[in-house]
Amino acid sequence: MKLITAIIRTDDLPAVINAAADAGARGLTASKTSGFGQQYGHVRQAARAGQPILLPKARVDVVVRDEDADAVVNAIQKCASTGSIGDGKIWVSPVEHVVRVRTGERDGAAV
Repeated sequence: MKLITAIIRTDDLPAVINAAADAGARGLTASKTSGFGQQYGHVRQAARAGQPILLPKARVDVVVRDEDADAVVNAIQKCASTGSIGDGKIWVSPVEHVVRVRTGERDGAAV
């Protein structure tokens, strides 16, 4: 199993949710967050160099089976890409165990 985490533009969230679901995600978590990347959040000339600016972003976390990971990552990337600075990042981490709280199902059955 894999945990896919994507930091994206807030405007892209609805489309990313649909794309992830269409690519095999059976559930996900989305939240509002803020941060900066390589440009330190500088999107306008008035920003002072060296002073990071936190920009509003959305975070999407999805746990998927190994065989679905590439499809979900590709769907998120395609949907969130504008070709501009600030499109975001996606990373994939291994997941050791998952437990469905309601039933006690574990791992693949819980995803």
